[in-house]
Amino acid sequence: MNGIAVSTAINGDDIEFLCRPEETLLTVLRDRLGLMGAKEGCGTGDCGACSVRVDGRLVCSCLVLGAEVQGQVVETIEGMASGDSLHPLQEKFLEHAALQCGICTPGFLMAAKDLLERNPDPSEEEIRFGLAGNLCRCTGYDKIVRAVQDAAQVMRGDAA
Repeated sequence: MNGIAVSTAINGDDIEFLCRPEETLLTVLRDRLGLMGAKEGCGTGDCGACSVRVDGRLVCSCLVLGAEVQGQVVETIEGMASGDSLHPLQEKFLEHAALQCGICTPGFLMAAKDLLERNPDPSEEEIRFGLAGNLCRCTGYDKIVRAVQDAAQVMRGDAA
């Protein structure tokens, strides 16, 4: 395949790939690199199911071209856990049953991680605002918000 050669770091690993100029980061992650966590929900950046972080900034990977991540650091849901140990957000999503079909879950987890790294002690309103770019059609949002609140407490080291 003729394409654009891209060198980047994804979840701490140096990665090189070829992509077509019009190929989105979402397509590269899923179809070229086998990272299936980010989901295509809308293809227009409205649902957040494909959320990843590029150089520490939360983005919808359906709106970023694969070639644009040249020399940048990409974080996906696959990099959230540490080996067999789930991230506190993942644990709390399970504990609070803050997921059902799973399409939106990776995007919510990435958005929540981004929020808690910027604000380790958010109010409920700040959590809802921080997750506003993500849509869920199954659970409603209360369980998700409670899971993020609980994970924030754990991540701060407060007594649970």
